[in-house]
Amino acid sequence: MTTSIPKGNLLVIIASHIEKKHYFCSQKDNTMKALLLKIELSQELLLKFLKFGVVGFSGVFVNFGVTYVCKEWLKWNKYLSNILGFVFAATTNYILNRIWTFQSTNPQIGVEYIKYFVISLIGLGIDTLTVYLLNGKLKWNFYLSKVFAVGASTLWNFFGNLLFTFA
Repeated sequence: MTTSIPKGNLLVIIASHIEKKHYFCSQKDNTMKALLLKIELSQELLLKFLKFGVVGFSGVFVNFGVTYVCKEWLKWNKYLSNILGFVFAATTNYILNRIWTFQSTNPQIGVEYIKYFVISLIGLGIDTLTVYLLNGKLKWNFYLSKVFAVGASTLWNFFGNLLFTFA
């Protein structure tokens, strides 16, 4: 029986083993191939998510750096400084995610950036709403609430960008 799974990775060994065990049933072959594809996609998705996390972590430094410079050195309003920190971080994150995480070649960079920024703004809203609900309403510790807020907004941002911005 021939296999349609590309060579050169660990999944080939697994696929070969599975196909030898189930050569008599084409239905099982198709099911196993679908399962292997799902596993491979899951590994690819995990890698993208990890890259997205690294990029997001770098954005923390951009956000705090810009906010600090604007507030402390330039003596601008703290809320304006915070907004500028967010905008600069979202912009650098877009550039890094476009190139490294999602490897986008979409020529409509402006449209793609606007999509990315809208997803980021919604993520900021999710983050803020989560902190408000958990800390303000349920009286959880602020920083514990923030951990859940960051988790929720990160998942939103990742899947929003995967399925909308860079689809």
